[in-house]
Amino acid sequence: MEYLARCIEDNWVSSAGPFVARLEAEMAECAGCQHAVAFVNGTAALHLALVAAGVRPGMHVIVPDFTFAATANAVYHAGARPLFADVAPDTWTLSPEALEQALAGARDQGLKIGAVISVHVMGQPADMEPLSYTCAKAGVPLIEDAAGAIGAIYKDKPVGCFGDIAMFSFNGNKTVTAGGGGMIVTNREDWAARVRHLSTQARAAAAYQYDEVGFNYRMTNLNAAVGLAQLERLPEMLATKKAHAFAYDRAVTGRVDMQPMSRVNWAVSSCWLYGLRTNSTAAAGSLVKHLDGCGIEARPFWKTLSNQKAYAAAARMPAPYAAGLSGRVVTIPSGSGLTESEREAVIKALAGWRGKVVND
Repeated sequence: MEYLARCIEDNWVSSAGPFVARLEAEMAECAGCQHAVAFVNGTAALHLALVAAGVRPGMHVIVPDFTFAATANAVYHAGARPLFADVAPDTWTLSPEALEQALAGARDQGLKIGAVISVHVMGQPADMEPLSYTCAKAGVPLIEDAAGAIGAIYKDKPVGCFGDIAMFSFNGNKTVTAGGGGMIVTNREDWAARVRHLSTQARAAAAYQYDEVGFNYRMTNLNAAVGLAQLERLPEMLATKKAHAFAYDRAVTGRVDMQPMSRVNWAVSSCWLYGLRTNSTAAAGSLVKHLDGCGIEARPFWKTLSNQKAYAAAARMPAPYAAGLSGRVVTIPSGSGLTESEREAVIKALAGWRGKVVND
């Protein structure tokens, strides 16, 4: 409230102002990168990250099949097409083996790969080391879609600093929200300058001169004020969300009808969302209905994109594990505002539901 009032008092309410610059500086530090550029939302940020990486019409971008629509949509916005690949069983993120197969498949089909997008699912980091090695060997830029992964750690470093460029989201459902907004982080000064230029209509001089077609993608100072105030509370919010996740882990240990995402020893999830994999889409629907009857909101999570109408023409590789997650994961309350008593109510409700064995 204090920061928002200051915006009004100082008349900095649009896409310029001190809070935008402060949020950019704080996010660069948070991600361990030299540069950060704020955007109106994460999709816009990912779009221009692709453009900065050199993605052009006629190219393909390797995208995990288990992700939010925005990841693939940004590829189309850049004039390219997705090539969907499978995810790993232990992280539900882009599989290093599937990436190698997708690159080989692209070569066989004569497809030009402009970039690879690795998504940190639910705040769980992808295995960035082998992904980075494979991309470097192939000479392909690696982009991190860290939309919900602020605060996640991969091998003692924050996510966002492993790819050539990364994107975070400040949508209303994220751990750190600005009401809406996104952020690009990178160590490439030239890429940061390019996305900043394109996001402000590619204005080349004060006298309304433009050197290319640009976009109105900048974050407002009002949104940045909210985001900065939220970012200052990140440690306590992460601690709360991790406490919820570990309590749920304990509660479902030994259950054969629901399976949480694995905890890998080389990463620390931000625990943005907590999801339980069930036996089938019908079982997921049954669990959601059961929890709803207990007064608890739950939702079925992502479905694979490759078999949806909007992406029917996209290239794809076999993705059996992604298919095994599609529509079968249920997310349960895990927000930083959830109280311990509310969490216990969720756990009690989970204990009252039974489903069929989850098969790997």
